[in-house]
Amino acid sequence: MPALETSEAVPIRLLSESLANQIAAGEVVERPASVVKELVENALDAGAQRVDIDLEEGGIRLIRIRDDGSGIAPAEIPLAVSRHATSKIASLDDLEQVMTLGFRGEALPSIASVSRFSLSSRISGAEHGTRLDIDGGKLGEPLPHPHPIGTTIEVRDLFFNVPARRKFLRAERTELGHVEEWLRSLALARPSVELRISHNGKTGKHYRPVTAEGDRLRRVSEALGEDFVSQCLPIDHAAAGLRLHGWVGLPTAARSSADQQYFYVNRRVVRDRLVAHAVRQAYADVLFHGRHPSFVLFLEIDPRRVDVNVHPAKHEVRFRDGRLVHDFVFRTLHDALATTRAGTTSDRPGVAEDAANYRAWPSPFQSAMGLPVREQLAGLSALYGASAAAQEPARTLPAVDETLAPPLGFALAQLHGVFILAENEQGLVLVDMHAAHERITYERLKSAQDGAGIRSQSMLVPQALAVSEREAEIAEQHGDALALLGFELRRSGPQSLSVRAVPALLADLDPKALVLDVLADLREHGASQLIEHAGNELLSTLACHTSVRANRRLTLPEMNALLRDMESTERSGQCNHGRPTWVQLSKMELDRLFLRGR
Repeated sequence: MPALETSEAVPIRLLSESLANQIAAGEVVERPASVVKELVENALDAGAQRVDIDLEEGGIRLIRIRDDGSGIAPAEIPLAVSRHATSKIASLDDLEQVMTLGFRGEALPSIASVSRFSLSSRISGAEHGTRLDIDGGKLGEPLPHPHPIGTTIEVRDLFFNVPARRKFLRAERTELGHVEEWLRSLALARPSVELRISHNGKTGKHYRPVTAEGDRLRRVSEALGEDFVSQCLPIDHAAAGLRLHGWVGLPTAARSSADQQYFYVNRRVVRDRLVAHAVRQAYADVLFHGRHPSFVLFLEIDPRRVDVNVHPAKHEVRFRDGRLVHDFVFRTLHDALATTRAGTTSDRPGVAEDAANYRAWPSPFQSAMGLPVREQLAGLSALYGASAAAQEPARTLPAVDETLAPPLGFALAQLHGVFILAENEQGLVLVDMHAAHERITYERLKSAQDGAGIRSQSMLVPQALAVSEREAEIAEQHGDALALLGFELRRSGPQSLSVRAVPALLADLDPKALVLDVLADLREHGASQLIEHAGNELLSTLACHTSVRANRRLTLPEMNALLRDMESTERSGQCNHGRPTWVQLSKMELDRLFLRGR
């Protein structure tokens, strides 16, 4: 291989206008979908209530965007295609509180430099519109042109003059899919705007406007399907100058991929690692491994507390107080998921209240509630077991008013020593008794552990730990937080720590690796849930081993006690591993199985 030749020093020179625009296009224009994004966002910033998108060959051949916004004055049209020309910011104060979707003033000249571009627009009160053509960055003359109020932009032959970029575009169907996915994310954020797309002359998705706040779920259903709407929880919580609202999917409706995750900051769709981490933490206790939650969430925050100018395409943001945002999102979702209980997905209102009123049989757990964790575990091992069944005489079900039946109904029988069959108002309920009992036991153990706090265990001989200077500083800065987690760390040098105590629950683990992992979390997120998660994993294992096993025969009172506990236990719709604990078969579904009414 020949050696690289050294070249002579090249003098510094200004780039030509066309080359500068094409370099900017490399940041703004990735594929047809990014062109559609920039143009439609401009339309929305202009007050458009209807946007039509026409594509040919996935947008490679043609992208046409029509809107009914305020339009552009004839004298301003040449400025609109100039770099760093915008109507959306005029001062540094405006830049610090951006509320519009676009504001850089680079999109139009960048797009025009790599396509055959035309812009037609008319403002209210003007006799006619104005059209401007640009061919690969070569500016034409503005000419009178008939046009309704609003703006139309045509982008033809994308990257025709940059073949190196064009060859990286994908197949027509793939490029169209990227446009449709972006349009779906926009439709969720702007339900009052009518959006229509056509491809190669064929009408595609049409999102009709939704004006009433109560009808927003109809737009969500159009975008994500009825399955998401039927298995989601509404979220609306405000605190510390933040508001989070929208919908999160139930853990049992998790998906194999993260294809239904939409997060918006001030109605701008973003991808943020901090938020993604908070969502994963909130679902950590209820998701089956390898599954991903679905959500449509909107965060409202003072625009001065978030920087939207950190990415050329504005996909990412930076929060002034990232720790506050992380904790707010985590706590809001965590608390919402904690309120989910088996039976509460029923269409009948008030099921959560009904569950608390129906304890026809005392719960076997009640006697163990005030005991320490060690004694609880000893007592839980016998619950619902053969010995318990022998001690308690079988009782028949009391007469009840079926219109007041609890959400999970009343037990009928046990199937194969694994499933409980129960009847409620909706039809038949099937319960995996081991999975249900495992969740109940786990939640009670967590409550007992939370009450006791995280105890420390001092080390016989303090261990020296070599760390980076940054990690040593973090250990000093977060000393109180580390103490709450059960650690006692002291800085013994610029790049060394002395480990004097660790959490008692995790005393058998390698303390050095544990400390480094916690410090990494503190550096990345300003907090660490490693201790809590590790402790929860231990409690989950204990709950699994102390829960009722398969092939245990239960009496009807014991089965009903389990159903009542499910109705009053947080997150009881899933076991500790994310598997569902119960299934509802409605009367209609049962009729369909047996072809009744046909």
